Amino acid sequence: MCVSLPTIRPYPLPTADELPAGRVAWRPDPARAALLVHDMQNYFLRPYAGAPVGAVTAHIAALIAVARDRGMPVFYTAQPGRQHPDDRGLLSEFWGDGIGAVIDSDPHAGDIVADLAPAGEDEVLVKWRYSAFQRSAFAERLAALGRDQLLITGVYAHIGCQATAVEAFMRDIRPFLVADAVADFSREWHEQACVYVAQRCGAVVSHADALDALSAPMSVGV
Repeated sequence: MCVSLPTIRPYPLPTADELPAGRVAWRPDPARAALLVHDMQNYFLRPYAGAPVGAVTAHIAALIAVARDRGMPVFYTAQPGRQHPDDRGLLSEFWGDGIGAVIDSDPHAGDIVADLAPAGEDEVLVKWRYSAFQRSAFAERLAALGRDQLLITGVYAHIGCQATAVEAFMRDIRPFLVADAVADFSREWHEQACVYVAQRCGAVVSHADALDALSAPMSVGV
């Protein structure tokens, strides 16, 4: 049984000209989109020995700022520090006790990093499985808010971020994986997640392109 996360060596984020070709020409619309900050908790960021987590955090912070300014809903996921074995389920067989293994010695392990702290009307979803939609009211909240686009940021790109993108697609919510606002175990895994989303379920964009799109005038009659 694997009981810990790997040490993650520094790697460079993909640049805009390195993003994979996609199958759709979707563009984020501030009147239709919500922003997801996925699992940016201290526990999940501590395996990083350096880059790219600093840049990813800064890019997410910029996206949060423009989202709040445009009145877009901002959602967070956060895994609980202590989970009953029945709640954790098969995650224990792959990842051990997760945050629960360190929460007694580090009570802040489950906190969302301070630079990205939720505020105001932001919503924090309790995270139980890879996809943010599982065992949560996420889909219902997006529908109630009239949102059918989802910008996905955070960690880890090829696990929860990708799973959330796939499930968004299957619920007819257009997912956008923000390639330089997610991080992964390695550049290889990072690239695989980008390719999968671009070719199978969504659009892959840079944070600069997302910021540009979200700063555009609101659409009318979405």
